[in-house]
Amino acid sequence: MRSIWVLTRRELTSYFDSLTAYVMIVMFLGLSGFFTWLSANNIFVIGQADLQVFFGISYWTLFFFIPAITMRTLSEEKRSGTIELLSTKAVTDWQIVSGKFLGSLLLVVVALACTIPYYITVTRLGNVDHGAIIGGYFGLILMSAMYISIGIFASSLTNNQIVAFLLALLIGIFFHILFEIMASGSTGLIGNVLDYLSVRTHFESLSRGVFDTRDLIYFASFILAGLVLSETMLSKRNWHN
Repeated sequence: MRSIWVLTRRELTSYFDSLTAYVMIVMFLGLSGFFTWLSANNIFVIGQADLQVFFGISYWTLFFFIPAITMRTLSEEKRSGTIELLSTKAVTDWQIVSGKFLGSLLLVVVALACTIPYYITVTRLGNVDHGAIIGGYFGLILMSAMYISIGIFASSLTNNQIVAFLLALLIGIFFHILFEIMASGSTGLIGNVLDYLSVRTHFESLSRGVFDTRDLIYFASFILAGLVLSETMLSKRNWHN
């Protein structure tokens, strides 16, 4: 566990050292703040004391930001050869993947924590459904964790960061958009399966304050699958050796 924390801290520090964290946080706050408070459909226009507008824009901004964050996690380590250096320090592939995952997730959590003033402001505007807001934040964290695991897996497939970015977007777009579209045109068992595979189905449930075990299982399953696949791809270098 100590090794994972050391790798997590190393990963998080690298984001701030390279200005990646600052750029991501500023852009995230700029976009979410504009659409939440200043756009044509802002909170004041809608007239509801909630953060559904914020959750709606964050649902999309994080989808694009996360592949940009994760594209360098393993691809850069492999390209520069530092992944071999890590291996000589008695660190397992699972610990490397877990450290990368937690470091990236903590960056997203920091960005979301910077929006807490939105929550405080909304509570001053009227009666607030605190359960829905907490569920919305929880949903964003789970969705981010899922896409981070997918992004790390994409990064484990190539030494090129741009290719890793595009692969992560390509895989993510199925869960973010395509499964929902295909579900709307399908019926019966196939329609239900496609609807279950859509991230929006589970995110919207959580953002309403409904904590369903099926939603938690959905996110946990894909997070674990992404991490296991990443570890498997990382282990291939040992098979070749």
